[in-house]
Amino acid sequence: MESIWLEYVWALLILIGLEGLLSADNALVLAVIAKHLPEDQKKRAINYGILMAFIFRFGALFAISFIANVWWIQAIGAAYLLYLGLKHVIKARFGKHNENIHNDDEKESAGKGFWPTVGKIALADLAFAIDSILAAVAIALGLPDSQFGEIGGMDGGQFAVVVLGGIAGLILIKFAATWFVKLLEKRPALETTAYAIVAWVGVKLAVITFAHKDIGVLDPHFPHSTIWTLIFYGVLVGIALLGWFAPGNKSSEKSSA
Repeated sequence: MESIWLEYVWALLILIGLEGLLSADNALVLAVIAKHLPEDQKKRAINYGILMAFIFRFGALFAISFIANVWWIQAIGAAYLLYLGLKHVIKARFGKHNENIHNDDEKESAGKGFWPTVGKIALADLAFAIDSILAAVAIALGLPDSQFGEIGGMDGGQFAVVVLGGIAGLILIKFAATWFVKLLEKRPALETTAYAIVAWVGVKLAVITFAHKDIGVLDPHFPHSTIWTLIFYGVLVGIALLGWFAPGNKSSEKSSA
């Protein structure tokens, strides 16, 4: 019995770390989407975004069996994240006037009011909630059954691990979103980095979709394999480092000095 509890504690610690990474991505996207708004509206939009992240993630907990088994729900989430991320990255990389892209984006965003911005945040939150719950379920289902019956179509102990991991992730979103707003002012190149991360998380969801039993393009165990896990987080860290040390940040720091 003691060994089972140790397994559960270890899985919870791993899940909190994983949720921390996904929450950081989610918070960075909230900050990027809302950054064109006036200061008071920006704070309100981010608060709405955090609230919706709470609602979507807790809602996802009680639809675990649906999200984990219906491939087209995963496909929609993957498609939206890929669209959101690649649209910005391609425009930033291959636009005709790269030096004016940041200003063009701000003018385009300025034409979007408060509620359209909140709507865009809601869609991003929903896609991240799907990815978060799938990652949590993948870890929890590897645990031995507990003596707490079933909740939401899964073992009660496994469900508790998913809930606790999700709560930790939501707390991290709350604190990270405000910090990322300030960081974007100092390191503007992180905006494109955020969208690149969004697209990469979309790839992760796409891999899960292709490995679904009803699709069968990939081996069903591949999304949870050590090789894919190392590839995913290796690329994720690489994208983050490239964004952190991007030349655009240096020029911004010099101009503000």
